[in-house]
Order: sequence, then structure tokens, then C-alpha cells
Amino acid sequence: MEENKEKKTVQFNIIKNDPTDGHKGFGTGVLNLENVTPVFVDVEEKTAFVDIGAMHAKSKVEKGIKFFKEKEVVPNGKPYWLVWVTIERNEEGPYYYGVAACELIVDRSIRRGYKSLPEHVNRMDKSMKGHVIVDHMDEPSKRVLAEFLKQQEGGLWERSSDKLKKDLGCLD
Repeated sequence: MEENKEKKTVQFNIIKNDPTDGHKGFGTGVLNLENVTPVFVDVEEKTAFVDIGAMHAKSKVEKGIKFFKEKEVVPNGKPYWLVWVTIERNEEGPYYYGVAACELIVDRSIRRGYKSLPEHVNRMDKSMKGHVIVDHMDEPSKRVLAEFLKQQEGGLWERSSDKLKKDLGCLD
């Protein structure tokens, strides 16, 4: 018996209309996260996937795990990169504006993990401000992330900066 495997399509959050369009009152200065997407890179499996639950630290990877600030708590943990990907739009269309990675280590067997919450918050902020921070990632994970971003529909990769492509090892 043959299984029907559906191709999983990933939806990046594309910027919607300005929430303050038409008025200058309520909502002005509010942080808009509609254009930020959390992408996990599983270092061991060499896969990448979107989990919107990460916006509130409730992703599949994070659920049921008590996190600590010290890596020593999880010496046998599984490494992940949580990458905050921000989409902006220019005249040609949407593109990857900011991409910033944070380290995450999880040991499901002991329900413990490592993450630096300040780093996660700061990297999300940096991504939203158009920074590319991936230089601390291992090379195989950079390749996985680059391939994942390239596969998304809509020409996002093609319109993205040369800096992003270079930092992910796609330009010489």
C-alpha cells in the first residue's frame, strides 16, 4: 500500500498593510511581528522548518523543556538554530530583509535545554532591523538554511541582499 505524501508548503509571513494606515493614533509605535518568521535548523538532521510557536517560546522544539542559561546542563543535548527571518517589500516585491540566528540545545530525555533569552530577543530585534547575523553558525547549518530560503516561493531569495547570500556561503 502506497502512502500519499503531501508536499509541505511553508508560509512566510508577508507584510500586510500598515496597521496605522489612515490614522496616527492607536497602534502607533507598536511592534509589528507580522513580517517575522521563526525558522528552526536541526543541526543533526540537516533540516529546516518553520514553527510559529517560537514567537511565544511554544514551538515543538521548546515545549515541555525547562531552559537554563548554562550549556553544561545539557551535555548530551541536540543542537538547533532558531533563525529569525524578517520579510520586507520593495518595488520588485518581498525579500529576506533580516536573518539572525540563535543557539538552542535540547535534551528531551531529561526535559532540559539551553538558551539565552536575551540573545533570542536581541536577535529577533536585529532581524527586524535588517541585520544578517549568521556568521557564528556552522557551515552545514548555513547551507541547510540557504537551501530552505531558496526553496520558498515568490522570488524572495532572488531579491535578497548579496550580504545574506554571501554570509550563507552562496556568493564568493
